[in-house]
Amino acid sequence: MFALAIQLISGADDAHAAACPSGAKTRLEISVSNVRAAKGDITITVYPDDKERFLARGGKLSRLRIKAEMPVTVACLSVPGPGTYAIAIYHDENGDRKFDRSMLGLPEEGYGFSNNAAVVLAPPSFDAVKFKAADGVTHVDITMRY
Repeated sequence: MFALAIQLISGADDAHAAACPSGAKTRLEISVSNVRAAKGDITITVYPDDKERFLARGGKLSRLRIKAEMPVTVACLSVPGPGTYAIAIYHDENGDRKFDRSMLGLPEEGYGFSNNAAVVLAPPSFDAVKFKAADGVTHVDITMRY
């Protein structure tokens, strides 16, 4: 697992108010808006440029759990280098480290994806979620859906 949490910036009024600190060459500043409660954790999972690994068990590049803050939670982490990545998030309000679903398989906790990709009866495709990260800081804005 390569990604390293560089800095956690919680409760920022402006998602980009605080830049990622220097250090790692390629960094992602992930801003999660529409967080409905400052309880539990926001789990951020980063996937590499491989559609077979997206949302697959053991397919993640890294995972970061940070304290949920309202109305925006911001995290900064490093990735191996410039390239294509995808992010999935969820709000683990009850702190059980699981993405809770109903008996019908519907989400019971907030979730979101990079590019704010639409969810219609199933998770979005890798192509809908992927984005390019460059050297320096790449900002990724994700709106939590409940």
